[in-house]
This record gives sequence, C-alpha cells and structure tokens, in this order.
Amino acid sequence: QVQVVESGGDLVQPGGSLRLSCTISGAVSGSTFGVYGAYFMGWFRQAPGKEREGVSCIDPGGTITYYADSVKGRFTISTSDAENTMYLQMDTLKVEDTAMYYCQSCDAYRSRGRDVITPSQRGPQGGQGTQVTVSS
Repeated sequence: QVQVVESGGDLVQPGGSLRLSCTISGAVSGSTFGVYGAYFMGWFRQAPGKEREGVSCIDPGGTITYYADSVKGRFTISTSDAENTMYLQMDTLKVEDTAMYYCQSCDAYRSRGRDVITPSQRGPQGGQGTQVTVSS
C-alpha cells in the first residue's frame, strides 16, 4: 500500500522560508521519482474557506516543472530519487501562502504563458498534509 507523508510545515514570519517534504513509501515497483518513475507529482494547498489550489508539479525525471502564478519565482519544487522524496522550497513567504499543503500525483500543462496544475487520480494520493502559517 502506497503511503504519502507530508512534513515541514510551521509558523513563519512574512518574508521567511520553509522547505516541505513529501515522502512516498510502499511503492509497488520501482520508485516514484527518477528515470523509472511513473507519475508527475505535485503540491496542492487549501486555505480555510477556499478551494484546493495547484501550487507546483514536477515530472518523474525532475526536469520539467510547473508553478502557479502566485508562487512563481518564490517556490522551487525538486525531487530526490534516492530518498523517494519530493521537496518544495518556499522563499519570501507571504501571509496569503497560509494553507494546508498536500502532495499527490498531478497533471499539468502550459497555456498562454500560464501553468495549469490539477490533481491526478492515477498515482499516489495526498496524505494528512502539513500546515504552513505565515504571520507576524
């Protein structure tokens, strides 16, 4: 059974940084990431009273990345094949980044200069999430 565990969320002041981790275990075969990986994986977030938003998505090889306009230039997604872990480096955090962050498989495409990121049902699904709170 595949398990997804998000971690790294915390309370941070505006302008600060955090690094979120998403560790996947129990894969049936091979690894989720790397040249043998099967799925695009991404980060999603949901703030109270708002719909879940696609934040970033990365291909299994770790070379193709997508970002929501709201985080472009501030967040960086990456993967570690050896650790079967995906990361989200979050810099220059803003109050509006406050949300529960989840990782799961994703679909993404680029249209008219914007990246569109949506959840996929084909790969690992989200865990319990990790809370990010940006406040002074």
